[in-house]
Amino acid sequence: MIKIVGGVLVNKFILVVLAMMLCSSAFCADISVIKELAEQGNAPAQYLLGYAYYSGTDYKEAVNWYRKAAEQGHADAQTNLGNAYLNGEGVPQDYKEAVNWYCKAAEQGHAVAQFTLARAYLNGKGVPQDYKEAVKWLQKAAEQGLAGAQAALGFCYYDGEGVAQDKAEAVNWYRKAAEKGDVDAQAALGSCYYIGEGVSQNYAEAYFWQNLAASQNADFAKFRDEVAAKLTPGKIEEVQARCKKWLGDFEKRKR
Repeated sequence: MIKIVGGVLVNKFILVVLAMMLCSSAFCADISVIKELAEQGNAPAQYLLGYAYYSGTDYKEAVNWYRKAAEQGHADAQTNLGNAYLNGEGVPQDYKEAVNWYCKAAEQGHAVAQFTLARAYLNGKGVPQDYKEAVKWLQKAAEQGLAGAQAALGFCYYDGEGVAQDKAEAVNWYRKAAEKGDVDAQAALGSCYYIGEGVSQNYAEAYFWQNLAASQNADFAKFRDEVAAKLTPGKIEEVQARCKKWLGDFEKRKR
């Protein structure tokens, strides 16, 4: 029998074992190792076992183990249990119950839960629509560096939803998210440079960010080409070279 001894080393061991499982189609590591720990009540093991079941698309069993870990206060499990209720995976779809679990994780500082909770407030799903409450949680997630939250916070500042309208602050958050590769933030930042809202008008910068956005989503190519009409062929070539370097550096940072 595997004994639970001191948390940290055991938890690291669990992560290594699960990584081996998920990276090998032959399942070179025995899932019973994790299951035995989970049955002893080890919350990280329960969460990881839930994740393994989810990856194998046994959503009901995933929810079973996520719940056990979530009830012990495991923030990742609380977030994933919220996702299960949000999407109706392994349980009937229930937006209010999803929000309940997101709240628990968000209050522990879980950035993804904070962002998802913010979106619930933005859209009025599971809670009454409340832009101020949405901004509160977006701010917390954005300050932890979550690109999606940074972009969404930028849109709130741009539109004045839940916060006083401030286009310079919108640009600030768009930039943070855009530099992390968020396509919507890249397009929004490019638009701000094109119009000169929240930042000085600069067609080269507008083209740079719109070109990056278009490299991820062809829907942005039309506006990028409109911006290109404002630039000389030489400037376009210069910015394209800069984009190529940026993309190369970005891929290296992701490794």
